[in-house]
Amino acid sequence: MAAKELVGVVGSGSFGLAIADLLSENVKVLVYARRSEVVDAIRRREGEYAHLSPDLEVCNDAGEICQRCTLLFVMIPSQGFRAVMKSFAPHLRPSHLLIHGTKGLDWSLLTADKPIELQYIRTMSQVIEEETVVCRVGCLSGPNLSSEIREGQPAATLISSHYNEVIKAGQNALRSSRFLVYGNYDVLGAELAGALKNIIALAAGILGGRDFGKNLWALLITRGLSEMIHMGKAMGADVKAFLGIAGIGDLVATAASTNSRNYQVGYRLAKGETIKDILASMTEVAEGVRTLEIVKKLSNSLKVSTPIIEILYRVFYREMDVDRAIRFLMEYDYSVDVDYL
Repeated sequence: MAAKELVGVVGSGSFGLAIADLLSENVKVLVYARRSEVVDAIRRREGEYAHLSPDLEVCNDAGEICQRCTLLFVMIPSQGFRAVMKSFAPHLRPSHLLIHGTKGLDWSLLTADKPIELQYIRTMSQVIEEETVVCRVGCLSGPNLSSEIREGQPAATLISSHYNEVIKAGQNALRSSRFLVYGNYDVLGAELAGALKNIIALAAGILGGRDFGKNLWALLITRGLSEMIHMGKAMGADVKAFLGIAGIGDLVATAASTNSRNYQVGYRLAKGETIKDILASMTEVAEGVRTLEIVKKLSNSLKVSTPIIEILYRVFYREMDVDRAIRFLMEYDYSVDVDYL
């Protein structure tokens, strides 16, 4: 019997380890964790790491994981993504295949004296291509709440890449009886859909925190999807990506689940906590907060009408009263229902 392939996971957060769990059903897994104390805890299978496969290995050496693994799943928050890619760059080869699962945007090229414009924004795939010699890149996007994956519940995802071998390698490594893996070639659409839906999940959490029902929630999802599509089109993406599993599929899951970090941020804000205290108390990143700032300013630059994003920005960054924000959106003059097809 042929030995199992060794596949790497860069990142030891909840989503990275959920993906490692799925991978361990088909392949051997090597996880990269930056902090030595996390490496030690995973090796001893302590606490939250007790459920991990006994075959799963862990290291904190970028050279080791790049040398031993050709296929790498990169699960790093957007804010630190470029720095991690720079540190990995000396060890990566053109033969590597990289699939990231980061649902955010990079704007580290921006200088303080310039407005946020499209030319300064990068997706994670673009960051990989800028900072390393790897060109066969893909992204993982879809309704993949890590808590449900760890519980063994059925789910599905999308691997998007310009390279068929990346899609096939990702599918072969991840697909199982409980995890469907779709594939397509619209990388930009998949990445933008995954990033933009986190903003709407913040708003969904606010509605939950104010105890509103499903009528208003459904209105938010519908109008939020419209704003996602208009922003995506302005940034060069195709509408189709937002109508599939990486778009509306991920949006519905993230905006409906109390296990979603972005939903939780909105919920807690609506209950009276400050955004500063909420973020300080979180052990993992809620990508939607950072993405909200980027996309609001970018929508101004691109002259895209995004009233939900605009009002959310005022709530999160200008301390606008939540009830006033909801009243504003209910009084906003939406003259057309579907205007993106």
